[in-house]
Amino acid sequence: MTHTNPRLAALRAIASAEYQLQQVNFTETHMKDLFGKNVFSEAVQRERLPKPIFKALQKTIRQGAPLDPAIADTVAAAMKDWAIEHGATHFTHLFQPMTGLTAEKHDSFVVPTGDGKAILEFSGKELVRGEPDASSFPSGGIRATFEARGYTAWDPTSPAYILESPNGATLVIPTAFLSWTGEALDKKTPLLRSMEALSNQALRILRLFGNTEARRVFTTVGSEQEYFLIDKNFYYARPDLINAGRTLFGAPPPKGQEMEDQYFAHIHERVLACMADCEAQLFKLGVPVKTRHNEVAPSQHEIAPIFEDSNLATDHQMMIMEVLRKTAPRYGLACLLHEKPFAGINGSGKHNNWSMATDTGENLLEPGDTPHDNAQFLVFCVAVIRAVAKYPELLRVSVASAHNDHRLGANEAPPAIMSVFLGDQLQDVIDQLEKGAAKSTKQGGYLEIGVSVLPKLPKHAGDRNRTSPFAFTGNKFEFRAVGSSQSIAGPNTVLNTIVAESLDYIATNLEKAKAQGKDINKAIQELLPSIIKESKKVIYNGDNYTPEWHQEAERRGLPNLRNTPDALPVILRKDTIELLTRYRVYTERELQSRFAILCENYVKTVNIEARLMSMMAKTMILPAALRYQGEVASTVNATKAAGADNSAQVELLKSLTATLSDFQKATATLDRALAHHADGDVLAHARYFRDTILPAMAEVRTFGDKLETMVADDLWPLPTYREMLFIK
Repeated sequence: MTHTNPRLAALRAIASAEYQLQQVNFTETHMKDLFGKNVFSEAVQRERLPKPIFKALQKTIRQGAPLDPAIADTVAAAMKDWAIEHGATHFTHLFQPMTGLTAEKHDSFVVPTGDGKAILEFSGKELVRGEPDASSFPSGGIRATFEARGYTAWDPTSPAYILESPNGATLVIPTAFLSWTGEALDKKTPLLRSMEALSNQALRILRLFGNTEARRVFTTVGSEQEYFLIDKNFYYARPDLINAGRTLFGAPPPKGQEMEDQYFAHIHERVLACMADCEAQLFKLGVPVKTRHNEVAPSQHEIAPIFEDSNLATDHQMMIMEVLRKTAPRYGLACLLHEKPFAGINGSGKHNNWSMATDTGENLLEPGDTPHDNAQFLVFCVAVIRAVAKYPELLRVSVASAHNDHRLGANEAPPAIMSVFLGDQLQDVIDQLEKGAAKSTKQGGYLEIGVSVLPKLPKHAGDRNRTSPFAFTGNKFEFRAVGSSQSIAGPNTVLNTIVAESLDYIATNLEKAKAQGKDINKAIQELLPSIIKESKKVIYNGDNYTPEWHQEAERRGLPNLRNTPDALPVILRKDTIELLTRYRVYTERELQSRFAILCENYVKTVNIEARLMSMMAKTMILPAALRYQGEVASTVNATKAAGADNSAQVELLKSLTATLSDFQKATATLDRALAHHADGDVLAHARYFRDTILPAMAEVRTFGDKLETMVADDLWPLPTYREMLFIK
């Protein structure tokens, strides 16, 4: 009996495939002409809107002034005309529900006139508010299935844009998503609230320093995106990649990443063509992507943008993921955004480079050449350190997911313990400040290379630490624990809020001192040392991967929430609710809903993986192993019948049979675990899946991967790591 081997079919398809790589011609269209081409940008608004309308809209965008409803019709008309000129036939309100993805419902501009003809309309009402069905999105109990009404609200601070497709285009309007009762059902709304909270507190600090020009403070983000690209034929031959985003089986390849030859290496031609295409699309959408390179693991890559306002950066980050996913198949590739698509191979993160800036362009975390002398910088920097020290568990919760649990603490990503790296220069300044006053700053000098033709290179005063979850990197902090498939909205919402609380604390103390007639600089010198003494437990400049650090962190009293079910209860703690409601970032009901949604998401994710693993074990791996067992058994009998020594074949058969038996027993154990229903609330279910289902899955994988190393190559059905990671 013959059978089709999907793995071998994939290999044949890859060997014979040809792809059109020259789909973007940068000699005909310059990058600068592409940038923002499909965005209803400030320049487009200035050109198409009446001057008073333009000024009113810009006041909302730049200063946070309330949106004047009277201007909506004029803006909508200009936006519609511009979109139609770009080939748009429909418009959509794009929002970010609690699925972690984006959602959209398209409506046509066409309105029948009643005489057999039609006109194209788009009103201010349609621009400002949409009404998608809210019943089928995660709400954590805020909305019942029969309570369907939800609203999308135009976010004018994130410009509308044109989404091109093979047949026409769509005007996309970024929006917030709210329930009929007013609760946030999305990730954008809390982020915007947190940005406003931080701005209010940061302005209090700036006013104390005599800054009366700044009207708003923006948090800025440049979020790096790591991802894998593998041939799509391999992808389609792996049900686990299609349905779970990660490989549930896969023996370690003979060569992995140990040669360290992938990082920053020459980019494969097909991959580079895909990258260039993605960049061209993102340029049109106004996404300021800057960097591309090979990452550490085989077939792993990175794309990184320049800093932007946090809200816009979040919207652009969602665009980056979507463009990567939809573009890769044009080049015969599949884009994997999962945090850990391959076991034993470095996973993917999304390094969240975060800072604060005024609307006048001042970076508040820029230390200057002499940070010891820069009181304003020191205040803002110490506020961030205090925030991480006081709320490390909230930061951990913000990156918690079943996917990210596979990556955090795996000596490829920071541990789940939150700590701050400052570097030699800033550490020295903070140490001086703790003792009373900072009087000097270490300087970097120059690197002596020893080659006369090479120029002297300026040397930074401190190194970088790639093992720290929260590292100061010159004029920003890099939050490295964010997962590659996550929206950055959640982590930045938490980060903005805890820093707002720290700024509030500092501003309150300094304002009190000023009211008592104290000099502001003297008040700062008195306040900051006490904050540093309370917060320095979180500062660590060493190797976060070592067991010694875990022991030291425990001694310091730093929490270590190793997995998602450990972290999620923090959401409902009294201090969390008090903090997030005080700054109006979440209501208590919204926090309860987030807790329920995240618990349910964890359970659903692991449940899908476990059911998929059982299916693959029984319908793919077991049949292949049984066929091979039959071939070996026939060989044993044939060798014996020929009168030859068959002891080696007998040992192979025994080993194979024993592994098969263990594999079947482990699969049966997993099935029994899945059939059991945990008692208790949603958190109890999450803990059951962590404590029972995941260990059962690990056992099935152990024996499944062992079988891969035993079964004949022509019978093994799943594309292997040695193939997926290295064949392009």
